[in-house]
Amino acid sequence: MGSPDPQYRRQLNGMGGGVSSLSKICVVGPPSPSARAFEVDVEYTFVQVGIEDGVLDLSGNCGNLSSMIGVFALDEGLCTPRGIDAQSGLATVRSFNSNTQKVIDTTFPVSTADGKHVPELNIPQVEMAGVPGKASRIVLQFVNPGGARTGKLLPTGNPTDTLDVLFNTSGARSPVPVSLVDATNPTVFISAHDLARVLGVNEELPNVQHYSSPNVETVLERIRQAGAERMGLDPSAKAQPKIAVLSKPNGDSIDADILIHAYSMGVLHKAVPMTVGLCLGVAAGVEGTIAHRIVSKARSSRSEPSQNDMVKIRHPGGVVQVGAVFAEDGTVLNAQVLRTGRRLMKGVVWW
Repeated sequence: MGSPDPQYRRQLNGMGGGVSSLSKICVVGPPSPSARAFEVDVEYTFVQVGIEDGVLDLSGNCGNLSSMIGVFALDEGLCTPRGIDAQSGLATVRSFNSNTQKVIDTTFPVSTADGKHVPELNIPQVEMAGVPGKASRIVLQFVNPGGARTGKLLPTGNPTDTLDVLFNTSGARSPVPVSLVDATNPTVFISAHDLARVLGVNEELPNVQHYSSPNVETVLERIRQAGAERMGLDPSAKAQPKIAVLSKPNGDSIDADILIHAYSMGVLHKAVPMTVGLCLGVAAGVEGTIAHRIVSKARSSRSEPSQNDMVKIRHPGGVVQVGAVFAEDGTVLNAQVLRTGRRLMKGVVWW
């Protein structure tokens, strides 16, 4: 991958792209004996590769890469699809993620002739915010996504907690309200209003340039580490939990339910890590969370009510819709999102 690259942070001596979203690996194979108990077709392990230090972090999962596991498995002959719908041309592959011990379904167009992924199969290709061009429509669904790392949807049992975080050398601590949610991947959610208060500014940060400033990233990393400790996770692990700043929709985000600025490996993400987006979709359905409060206010202020239960999220790269289905007891049955994907290359990497 070209790591470690502490001097230039570009990974030019490898396959990485110099940013966290391009420094990832999935190792895919037939299901292990333990995974077969989940009645899956394929198993995979996700690896986040550190850019500067080359550390391999196996503590979480990646939503975007998860969407291509089924396609890859079929094309490589690792499994067969779970029946092909003759009318729609769609088939589903069920995978097991060894990092989170969770089951993920992907549904996409498949040829009835050879059972392979066919991107152009009489099904309109779709476009995804943050990605140029159109590609095959892939429905990504995380089954029972709650408690992916901690074993509980709300690791502390509370929809909102207050962290006491040390931000300076004087020893003074500041109370920071957060929502600690573990669905698909654990995430620390903080409101833009509270972030502005911690930073000592009167108004919420106005744009992406401010969110990516070193001072803001340093403050959020301390909040993330404090949240990790409260969730019972290792605060030194950079990949998990993630942290995201939530705010009410305004300006160009008025068509959305909520606005998010998410961080990956300590750096502002150009869009949103999809596991964070899915976690936000789940959090928005849990009463008392910061996400639920913002989404509820946004929807109640509209003249026209929302036509579905999908949460419309505005991120720096555009808009994405995510959905979650809950049981009557509050258990999350599944979380889903629409993705796109196509094979870019096949070859041998020298190392």
